[in-house]
Amino acid sequence: MPSSPLKQIESRRLYQQIADQIRALIQSGGFAPGSRLPPERDLAQQLGVSRPSVREALIALEISGAVEIRQGSGVYVCRVPNRPASVPAGLGESPSELMQARSVLEGAVVVLAAALTTTEALARLRGTLDAMRENISEGRSPLAHDRAFHVCIAEMSGNSVLVRLVAELFDERHSPIATRLSGHAETRQTWVAALAEHEAIYRALEDRDPLAAQSAIRSHLKASATRWIEGG
Repeated sequence: MPSSPLKQIESRRLYQQIADQIRALIQSGGFAPGSRLPPERDLAQQLGVSRPSVREALIALEISGAVEIRQGSGVYVCRVPNRPASVPAGLGESPSELMQARSVLEGAVVVLAAALTTTEALARLRGTLDAMRENISEGRSPLAHDRAFHVCIAEMSGNSVLVRLVAELFDERHSPIATRLSGHAETRQTWVAALAEHEAIYRALEDRDPLAAQSAIRSHLKASATRWIEGG
């Protein structure tokens, strides 16, 4: 029996595929240089995808120089000829998928942490919160202490593999697409909200309540995704 030809597996991330579709529309004359693209909601409906995926695609196009995102105005086609034929592959993981993965992983990790936490571990965790608060009050980014908070919880689980995974997923925030998203979304107000959510996680761990801790960390990561990715 003759074997059927194998199809090449599509390895490009969804936001890259969406970005390439929008780029193709631009290059075919669907959107003229200097013109404004339709709103994210309309693009999402036309392409049959989620708004976060469209937002990620537009960020990818901005990084590659195809569009310009103007806060409060819209997304405009750049007047630059001879752009690359597709979005580069090295922009990083999809931020929306990243936050979903973090919620699954850290939601399980914090349950272990709640069962195994110690007074010393809580003191280290409190230190990261105090450092975050100080950075926010001084107008500086508390990102390093945000990372330390999440890694500290993983360390409380007593599992070095989980510590590594939590750190690696968090560090995806430094990818080009995640960094550009942060530049559009992060403000003092978003960090104040994140700190309050961290405090709720801390209280649940202090109470040794695994279900409350899991609920608090998942609520935090969902709220973070809304602020960071969906612009809410």
